[in-house]
Amino acid sequence: MLNGKNILLGVTGGIAAYKAADICSRLVKLHANVDVIMTEHALNFITPNTFEALCHNKVTTDTFDRNHPFEVEHIALADKADCVIIAPATANIIGKLANGLADDMLSTTLLACRCPKLIAPAMNTHMWQNPIVQDNISKLKHYGFSIIEPASGHLACGYDGSGKLADTGLIADYVVNACAHEKDMAGLKVLVSAGPTCEDLDPVRFITNRSSGKMGYSIASAAASRGAAVTLVSGPVDLPVPAGVNIVHIRNAEDMYREITSRQEESDIIIKAAAVADYRPSIVSDNKIKKKDDGSDLSLPLERTKDILKFLGEHKRDGQFLCGFSMETENMLENSRKKLTKKNLDLIAANNVKVSGAGFLGDTNVLTLISKDRETELPLMSKWDAAHQLLDEILKIRNN
Repeated sequence: MLNGKNILLGVTGGIAAYKAADICSRLVKLHANVDVIMTEHALNFITPNTFEALCHNKVTTDTFDRNHPFEVEHIALADKADCVIIAPATANIIGKLANGLADDMLSTTLLACRCPKLIAPAMNTHMWQNPIVQDNISKLKHYGFSIIEPASGHLACGYDGSGKLADTGLIADYVVNACAHEKDMAGLKVLVSAGPTCEDLDPVRFITNRSSGKMGYSIASAAASRGAAVTLVSGPVDLPVPAGVNIVHIRNAEDMYREITSRQEESDIIIKAAAVADYRPSIVSDNKIKKKDDGSDLSLPLERTKDILKFLGEHKRDGQFLCGFSMETENMLENSRKKLTKKNLDLIAANNVKVSGAGFLGDTNVLTLISKDRETELPLMSKWDAAHQLLDEILKIRNN
């Protein structure tokens, strides 16, 4: 994802500094070249040797280090960087950057950076909530910094509350969003659905399907990385929220219908990747349904759920792009073409659950992209790569 990208990681003096090693490792695994700047106080929490072993570059700590090649080091690092991330970012460095102070290697370099700049704060909850710190955060946002909001939880200081460094995987995702792809979807509002729906039978049981949500989440993440404003309407899944994505959690098909249709008018592109139940129990019991004493079978009357994709196609406004998904087990192309026409879609992404590498639970997919004019068969690839191929096709059709 980050092949050929130069990432500058700034580490400041907070207890969460040890987590920066995991961030560095994640970025290297994404094939980024990582340079690290540590403040003097950060050296009290973790050593440069740790980062040098991970990124294979010399860690910079001193503005006036005589052992570097002859160049103005802070300018060289700033010019080289495709993205800079400070994690953890203490109240001190936030205050410096918000007010243009440059008294060490990290703050000096940041003032010279013209690339995307990300800040991941971590501090005591009362410090984080201090109006001065919040004013400085507002200043940084005004000057174009992106803030990765701290999480809430039990802090090293013993308090419970906000101020905990965001998840390291989420921070790495923000870096990917910032520089992995050109922002060819900037200004577009994209609505994505993902995951299964759960249709309750009683307080214990429900009807659902095998959707993991991975394809929809990959699409949402890919669109965000390309600059789109993304809303993801998600059924119950065990996946982290993609960086930079506004998420709406739902449980059943009726919830999905309400949340999707209420956002249709404002959306430029709608991609329905969710596996929505076609039927639900017509009666939901208030109590657990018990086995019959006479050993007889149980019949469950089912009723149709609302056809979300059909509604969207019937109410598609001018200039709006509608993409559906078609998961088939037989006659994939024929059934998908019928769905494309019947639902008034601009594009449908078809796959066959019986094909090796395709389907719900895995990390790969095999898609065939079908529009009114052509079919494009994609080979087996990761769902992240398939998501970008899908977005490429959508943009190509929109721009013709």
